[in-house]
Amino acid sequence: MSRTLLFNKPYGVLTQFTSGEGKPTLADYIPVPGVYAAGRLDFDSEGLVILTDDGALQSRISHPRHKLAKTYWAQVEGIPDEQALAALRRGLDLGDFRTRPCRARLMPEPAGLWPRDPPIRFRKTVPTAWLEIEIAEGKNRQVRRMTAKAGHPTLRLIRWAIGNWTLEDLPPGAWRHMTKEELRGN
Repeated sequence: MSRTLLFNKPYGVLTQFTSGEGKPTLADYIPVPGVYAAGRLDFDSEGLVILTDDGALQSRISHPRHKLAKTYWAQVEGIPDEQALAALRRGLDLGDFRTRPCRARLMPEPAGLWPRDPPIRFRKTVPTAWLEIEIAEGKNRQVRRMTAKAGHPTLRLIRWAIGNWTLEDLPPGAWRHMTKEELRGN
């Protein structure tokens, strides 16, 4: 029977089990042998990571050809206008590749959001806004690069969902086994 876990990766944790740099890794949080992350999440990003020992499921989650949607909450500098949101939605040329069209919308600050350690920088004269961005690809630092290209650099990035799986009721650093029903849901 395969094992699949949902994990809320805190800021500053590597999405791997070993580190030659002395940084926190998945091994500091997940005592389950034989599972591996289905995809990556940057060291300075937070949120949902799925770990499994099922190679086919790992591929379905992480390989771009399956186009499994990933939903991010991005706290950005400034307040994006409709022009910036439209640019995100239609796709952006980031130099080394062009992003696919995506969903992007302004959203209120997420209710019950945990504090980040360390906190984001605060500037009294620069407002911030929250965006919900859903992509079906996942290139290196893609969401951060997209928001910067649209004129609103990301200050905090949380992956809220992968497909129908979410961080609901999962605090930072916590993990749990996925149920059979949840596995069938995507």
